Order: sequence, then C-alpha cells, then structure tokens
Amino acid sequence: MEIEELKRIAAGKAVSFIEPGMIVGLGTGSTTKFALLKISEMLKSGELYDITGVPTSVQTEELAKELDIPVSELNFHPQIDLTIDGADEVDKNLNLIKGGGGALLREKVVAQASKAEIIIVDESKISNHLGEKWAVPIEVLQFAVEVEKNFLRSIGGTPELRKTKNGEPFVTDEGNFILDTNFGVIENPKELAGLLEKRAGIVEHGLFLDLANKVIVAKEGGVDILRKNNT
Repeated sequence: MEIEELKRIAAGKAVSFIEPGMIVGLGTGSTTKFALLKISEMLKSGELYDITGVPTSVQTEELAKELDIPVSELNFHPQIDLTIDGADEVDKNLNLIKGGGGALLREKVVAQASKAEIIIVDESKISNHLGEKWAVPIEVLQFAVEVEKNFLRSIGGTPELRKTKNGEPFVTDEGNFILDTNFGVIENPKELAGLLEKRAGIVEHGLFLDLANKVIVAKEGGVDILRKNNT
C-alpha cells in the first residue's frame, strides 16, 4: 500500500476520536491535511457535526475555510478538547520534534491548551532518540538571530537559518525567523529544552515533550497506535 494511502487511513483513525460538540485543534502540514479532508467529508455527510476548529497556522485556517470546516480563535476557545497534528520525529517516549512546516509556536500553544494531542506520522518518523533524523527548529526574534546562533553553537548545535525557495529568510506567522539546529542525538531533551527556554531571543523551540497522548503511525501492513499512560 502506498504511504499516502496509509497516511489517509491514519488520519481517518485520528479523526474517529472527534465527537460532536468538541473544540478541535487543527494542526499544520501535509499529513494533517488528510485529517482536515476527512473532517470535511464527515461534516458534509452529517456523520460529524457541531465542532469548531482552532487552526495552528494561517495556512491551515485557509484550508479549513476552503473545506467548510467551522473555525474560530484560541482566545474565544482557550481550552481545546482534542488536537490532531503531525510531527517530524517521534521517540520511544512519544516526545516529538515539530516545526518542519514553520508553525511550531502556534502548534505548541494549541497543544498546551489541549486535553488530548493526537499525532499522525508515517513510520519513517519514529526513532529511538530525538535528533537522530531531524534538526530542532528554533523560532527566534529577527533582532536576535546572530546572538542566538552564537548561543546555539556554544551548546553544541549547528544552526542554519531557514530560507524560502527564493533564498529569502523564512518568516513565521508571528513574524520571526527559524534556526534549524542540528544537535545530533539528543540524550536529554528536557535539559536541552531548559537551556533554550532561558534565552530571551528564542521565542519557542520544536521539542514537544510530554504533550502527545497518542501517536498514530502509518506503516506497511497497516496502522499502529502508540499510547502514553494508557490514554
């Protein structure tokens, strides 16, 4: 079975946890797009109703509106029942690296406001330790790019300014830059997160620790559900 079809099946499984009346966090990225398509399909068929989506990016908001998914703002719905999102890397403890799509700040705000966070990935994103496969996206103030580059190098990272296809710096929805920083295998993600969170110029980082309740993995032969704390 093609990986795209497996992602579609995994997204359908994630959406099956949505119940009428829920406030639903809508993640960002190519895998999450399948979830939005499924939500739209179920709303149109009447299988799902009375939900409100809270998008994690301008891109997701535009897509949700195109698909006739009702959307609102986090300030109007500060408690999210369930968020469905993707990830760039997932370790054995269901810790994540996110931010490949550039929406890590809003994604983390929504994740922290959610009662449950369901992540959809394909099996290539699973690793024993974070950093094996993916650099850590770090959102920084434009004002502080060079200062934070120096800091990241001082703690063993190799930062690279994310750029668009045109060679211009990538700008997030909140007007910041992203430094994709390779730390190699991260033996202690919490320690690294603590160091990053002390820096004024770092707005947010792509280490999502202790936030995912379920990870739905699309793989050859079917779909696996990895759970944390028996949720």
